[in-house]
Amino acid sequence: MSFAAGYLGEAARIAAALDAPAIDRMAELLASVRAAHGRVFVLGVGGSAANASHLVNDLRKLAAIEAYAPTDNVAELTARTNDEGWPSVFAGWLAVSRLGRDDALLILSVGGGSLDPMVSPNLVEAIRAAKRVDARVCGIVGRDGGYTAREADVCVVVPTVNDAHVTAHTEAFQAVVAHLLVSHPALKARPTRWEELGGGGR
Repeated sequence: MSFAAGYLGEAARIAAALDAPAIDRMAELLASVRAAHGRVFVLGVGGSAANASHLVNDLRKLAAIEAYAPTDNVAELTARTNDEGWPSVFAGWLAVSRLGRDDALLILSVGGGSLDPMVSPNLVEAIRAAKRVDARVCGIVGRDGGYTAREADVCVVVPTVNDAHVTAHTEAFQAVVAHLLVSHPALKARPTRWEELGGGGR
């Protein structure tokens, strides 16, 4: 079997094993945030930060949810990292945004955040900040999901089918689940452009 065939086979196994009921619950949670006029803050680092930007766009444009990704403001992110330290960057950003009980965090991460070992501690501190104000937390993560999976109200853990490809598959399926969410009847507020025009991809 070629590498490409094997990799695609792994992706097919992951898609078949994803927790569909958890994704439905996440869509319903996000819909309840919208109904309460709350906001969704999408947090991720590295490749997950890029996915966060994409998801914020789709939540705003397709699901009519006020959404933000702190990593989109590179000036504030780097200033806080320089002056206050990496672990607190998201918590500090959320404090200025007056995170409250009507809002939600959506964590995108391979490991889900951890203090031991110290990997993505800023996600841990952000979740703690959310819990202090009774904001809701959901996540799309990999492996065992780390701190996010333990503390989230709803979490989708991308199954590990090959230890050599955990990061690649997790970040790819963050995008798959994100697109599923904004296509979900509980959330979708308007069609995407090609579907609106009709005729598929012509």
